[in-house]
Amino acid sequence: MEMVIVGSIGYDDIETPEKSGSDLLGGAAVYAGLSSCFHMPVVTKNQTRIGIVSAVGRDFSNSDQLKLEASGINLAGVEMRDGETFRWSGKYHGSMEDVETISTDVNVLSDFKPEIPDAWTSPSILFCANTHPATQIAVLDQCPSAEITALDSFMLWIDNERPTLCEALRKVDIAILNEEEVCAIANDQNLFRAIKGLRSGAALHGGEAAGPGPRCVVVKRGSSGVLAVFPFGVIALPAYPTDDIVDPTGCGDTFAGAFLGNLVGRQGALNEIETVRDALIHGTITASFTIGGIGSSGLAGIRRGPYHARLDRYRSIVGL
Repeated sequence: MEMVIVGSIGYDDIETPEKSGSDLLGGAAVYAGLSSCFHMPVVTKNQTRIGIVSAVGRDFSNSDQLKLEASGINLAGVEMRDGETFRWSGKYHGSMEDVETISTDVNVLSDFKPEIPDAWTSPSILFCANTHPATQIAVLDQCPSAEITALDSFMLWIDNERPTLCEALRKVDIAILNEEEVCAIANDQNLFRAIKGLRSGAALHGGEAAGPGPRCVVVKRGSSGVLAVFPFGVIALPAYPTDDIVDPTGCGDTFAGAFLGNLVGRQGALNEIETVRDALIHGTITASFTIGGIGSSGLAGIRRGPYHARLDRYRSIVGL
């Protein structure tokens, strides 16, 4: 398997100033999976390139399973368990920069211990989407031969599981986090100083003596774009300018899936500025489609023509 994604598959109830919907197919692994599949189309009918490791309940619909499989995702790593599928409910206000979480029901994911299929333990890319950091560590330990490893997290783990999260951060090549999360982990509101502390390990639990952190940090900044610090230096890109803003849910996972999908098979990619910049651009453009629909509908509905038209316009805007 070229890319393995470990994270949630779930159903979302979402309300925004523009639209609302219930029982929408979502979850970090779904957004990242659909996004990466768009950039890594199936080569042959019987050969998939992207696998998801997760768990769903007995309520997970056959139609949603077929939808994911039709996109090119291999679900052999998804366990069907007794109980209900992960569910999240949220409401956006105003500019939709922040979301009010109404409820989170972890359900079958509460005691889920991912097991990576034997044939998937040496992927080109291993992405640990937003899950408990102890789970991320267990997954990383199962895939010691992965060429590039990356993780995402969120404030709950930063607040409650910081030592374990810091251990996970020391095991990956790339941390993909938002600005608030980077500053919270480092306990420093200066973003560049916080990133420096993460990379050196100084801002992580145990300090530099416990070892360096991820050598690459990608900071998702919402409507302000993306800031990435890699061994070769810094890349800053704006968000794609659009007034078609329906629902921001899953934009960060969409970005991560597209970004990482464009690094697959690129040996030495993390040291090549043009390769990384191109991958970041694809992540930015793909996320701009997600935000244009409720739930994952905008992402699932991307077509090649409109995508490349938007990509060309963005390159013109940023002078590339």
